[in-house]
Amino acid sequence: MTKNSLVLYKSFLAVVIDRDGDKYLIRFCTQAATSTGKKAVYSEQKVREKDVVLLHDGPCSSLENALSFSDTRIPSQIQETYELLQSDDSTATAPIAFSELSEYARGTFSADEAWAFYSALCDDVHFALSQDDFKNGRLIFIPRSQSEIEAINKKQFEKEHEDEIRAAFIQRLKNRTLNLPDDAKFMGEVEAFALCRTEKCRALKEAGISQTVENAHKILIETGIWDMTKNPYPTRFGFSFESAKEQLGAMPDEKRIDVGGTAYAIDSEHSADPDDAVAFDGEYLWVHIADPASSVMPDSVIDVAARNRGTTLYIPEGTSRMLCESSLEEYALGLKSDSCALSFRIKLDSDSQIEECVVLKTRVQVNRLTYRQAEEQKDSAELRPLFEIARKNKARREANGAVTIQMPEVDISVDKETKKVSVQPEVRYESNDMIAELMIIAGEGAARFAFKNQIPFMYVSQEAPEFPEKLPDGLAGQFARIKCMRKRSVGITPAPHAGLGVSFYSQVTSPLRRYGDLISHEQLRAFLDGRKVIPKDAMLERVAAGDAASLAARKVSRLSETHWKLVYLLQNPQMRLEAVCIDRRGNDALFLIPSLDMQATVRNAPDVSLNDSAILLAKNIDITEQSVDFVRE
Repeated sequence: MTKNSLVLYKSFLAVVIDRDGDKYLIRFCTQAATSTGKKAVYSEQKVREKDVVLLHDGPCSSLENALSFSDTRIPSQIQETYELLQSDDSTATAPIAFSELSEYARGTFSADEAWAFYSALCDDVHFALSQDDFKNGRLIFIPRSQSEIEAINKKQFEKEHEDEIRAAFIQRLKNRTLNLPDDAKFMGEVEAFALCRTEKCRALKEAGISQTVENAHKILIETGIWDMTKNPYPTRFGFSFESAKEQLGAMPDEKRIDVGGTAYAIDSEHSADPDDAVAFDGEYLWVHIADPASSVMPDSVIDVAARNRGTTLYIPEGTSRMLCESSLEEYALGLKSDSCALSFRIKLDSDSQIEECVVLKTRVQVNRLTYRQAEEQKDSAELRPLFEIARKNKARREANGAVTIQMPEVDISVDKETKKVSVQPEVRYESNDMIAELMIIAGEGAARFAFKNQIPFMYVSQEAPEFPEKLPDGLAGQFARIKCMRKRSVGITPAPHAGLGVSFYSQVTSPLRRYGDLISHEQLRAFLDGRKVIPKDAMLERVAAGDAASLAARKVSRLSETHWKLVYLLQNPQMRLEAVCIDRRGNDALFLIPSLDMQATVRNAPDVSLNDSAILLAKNIDITEQSVDFVRE
């Protein structure tokens, strides 16, 4: 750079007026003259060479002349130069220096006209300034492709005609006749509203449509933006379809007790996260539980993330885990030759009452079985004692007023590619009940251990139900029991769980997928290690937050299952559904469809009695409202 060279300083044009060592004194205009009478404002600044970009070597006659130069031919000259470059494959996409481009377009490259040409070139659609080169002090322009030019022109046109384009879209929205994919970008606000990411929707308002998430959902289906299979409920409630990302790392190297023999992790054939295993050694019942709390500390990033999720979310289209997928191989039971566990060693009397419960850090060999396999082996030497303990415990609990309710359940699966829904009745074995009983024993034992040692803990309780003197038989009787049950309570004060028939109870057997279990494990491990446990008030806050998230997850799971059941009915419109009347509501009858685990109200059915059977047909299915009309065949 020399005196009277033109440079670019920030967003201003500047002229070099002197040099002082390794710095240059420049003069630039910070405010142009205006038609209202304001005069141009000029400033001077000393800069280093790297602070400016050379526009022209000069000499420039004056900064004022460079700023005021104008030539109406420049835009057409730029376009002609672009067309010339496009005529040769070697120059069509090749970067070109600003000075060379100016000479192509104007035949000369004078200092006074450089700013006018540069400004026009930056505003022109045919060339793009290379930002990487600009940062390194070079003015290099790159010819744009035809598709890039068309996209920019289209965007500019839309900006200039925004109101009329918007009005045309709103009319198409009213008529449910969108132009896809062009209108998809306008429907983004409707999608955001349907997913509860925004509280209002301008498009629906302008189209005269009531702003409800159900209406938004319906329009997205009617216009083809969403397929009817789209499940909005996890997103509406703030849940991710992806599992947690926070890594637990390797199991810490610490002293553990090696427990002899083999324990059995018994679960459904679809289970990928076994977190409990059971065994009986002739004296003690062992309930081994996965030990993620060995790595997860209270209020750590992983702990807080798990608290916000509350639980692993199971929905028909997949699983969103509370802890990261990679933790399963290291922490789940039975996936490696030896499994590390937090174990409950429980001594029972002849009536299955807990005499002693000790919590230990262990290493154990685990064999995985499905419920069906366990059922087939229930008379084996290894499993027979476990079934006997479970039967005695169930009898003990029922003697204490426990309520046993058995209703049909189903497994729903969705093909990821075709979205074809399959609904299959869940097969229950005695082995299902055996594991459930042993988990209740573990929960009762953990609660007693925490209470005895004054550990602030998560307790689960439930008040006793009040049943009428006479309950109907069959499924109607099971449903009547459900209606009488009280809500469970979660807190840090122990109280009886009447529904289970136990005086103390906590959930500790699923720390990989329930936050309440995880935080209880954190407390138990802190106690065992002699570390400070979470105090009562803080524990109460964490328990409440985790339980609220867990309740929300269960609601999402229910809504998602209903969604896919309705999709299943739409995919099978001629299906005849066997149903049983489980309740009377005025002149209406409430049926249960066992094959779907779905309730169905039939209007004006005075001739139907409890436990009567009927064949139902589904009519008027509305995915968005989660409603369906059922009629008797």
